[in-house]
Amino acid sequence: MHYQDHLRVGAAQINASLGDVDANLERHLAFIADARRKGLELLVFPELSLTGYGLGNRVIDVACPAHDPRLAELAHAAGEMQVVVGFVEEASPGEYYNALAILQHGKLQAVHRKLNLPTYGGLEEGKLFTHGSELTHLPVCPGWSATSLICADLWNPGLVHAALLARPTVLCAPINSASGIVSDDFSNEQNWAVNLQFYAMTYGTPVIMANRFGPEGNSHFWGGSRILGPRGDTLALAEDGETLIEAQLSRTAIARARFELPTHRDADTPLVRELMDGYR
Repeated sequence: MHYQDHLRVGAAQINASLGDVDANLERHLAFIADARRKGLELLVFPELSLTGYGLGNRVIDVACPAHDPRLAELAHAAGEMQVVVGFVEEASPGEYYNALAILQHGKLQAVHRKLNLPTYGGLEEGKLFTHGSELTHLPVCPGWSATSLICADLWNPGLVHAALLARPTVLCAPINSASGIVSDDFSNEQNWAVNLQFYAMTYGTPVIMANRFGPEGNSHFWGGSRILGPRGDTLALAEDGETLIEAQLSRTAIARARFELPTHRDADTPLVRELMDGYR
């Protein structure tokens, strides 16, 4: 099988209208149409991009099952492009997940459920959602695959390591990061940059991070969406406002980065598992 060397990817930095799924759906359709015109093959929206973040009890009102017709409409619009969209999934009555719909070839390919639900600072997701329990790794096109982790998932190093052992060529990172939401002394803007650069460089894996920009209640989402190469280099960085950023990734560049720093090869999973068993 022939593997294409380049992949055109993008991040949609939007600001969701809290609780208004239909309005957010129209915004998604516009960005998807723009991305397809530009020839993108993988597009990532922010966490909970169809609903907004500070939902509280409104989680019940905005939740939808994976077979919801609005997701089907987005899948049809996506066509052959893989699109990662944030939504609240209703799995059963009263069981809700902070989730991603992964859409491609005109249909829903998978749902990824957030694994690490933050309950610190101004974050209270553990009160609203059930945590996921599985990793998601899907092909994008020949020679390319993507794994998605949602926001706080990336602040649990064990989860990131486990996700990247599958050797995806791209890590998708939809987030909802507001200034000062953790504490006055913890800078989301600076620390996210360190976090993402570290993982991209350590694992030789490009990262597509999509954050929101704009207000929601008393919160301000600072944007900073970015696409990093396999050495942690910044290939695209969003300015303030709603915008679509794009970059071209190289499979050859990923191979060289991983060959020179063989984190995957030297992971020694059996040893790590043995050591971790002592901490149960």
